[in-house]
Amino acid sequence: MDFERLNGDIKEMRRRNRGLGLAVGALAAGQILALVVILNLLGTVRTVVVPPSLNKTFWVTRDQASNEYLEQMGSFIAWLVLDVTPASIDWKKDILLGYVEPDQYGPLRTRQEVEAERLKRINAATVFAPQQLVPSEEGQSIVIRGRLRTLVNGFETGNDLKAYRVEFSYAGARMHLKSFKEIPHAGN
Repeated sequence: MDFERLNGDIKEMRRRNRGLGLAVGALAAGQILALVVILNLLGTVRTVVVPPSLNKTFWVTRDQASNEYLEQMGSFIAWLVLDVTPASIDWKKDILLGYVEPDQYGPLRTRQEVEAERLKRINAATVFAPQQLVPSEEGQSIVIRGRLRTLVNGFETGNDLKAYRVEFSYAGARMHLKSFKEIPHAGN
């Protein structure tokens, strides 16, 4: 038996084993790093939902939507509530109620039905022209400022600067209208 050759072979096998051990360690470290990255991404999944009309790109996460989405939804809701005629208010009311948060459904339905009766009784129409949109990603709300024209029997009876706050909540993989209220024009 040649001990020199045997010792050389043993040293060569140890060197290979060390190289293989380092490769296995690097692969294990890569697996652990990939697992950490995957676990961090689990809470940040963005679901793409489509507002009534697409004008800009936007994103939606588990509990929040981007400013662009708030602008589009806020403009749409303002159009449903403020841009009405006696002929269109019932149709717009029904569409609006499809976006309302469940616990706000009853009060908003009553408010819209009263407004519909009032508009029909006096033959009035309102037209809202948005001039400024101020979204708040943190509050999931938007302030819409613009001019509200009121027409009764075809004659303009009002042309005022108004501001409205539209608040949203996100549940069940969709955006819900939480509240729609007039605020002082100069404030937020």
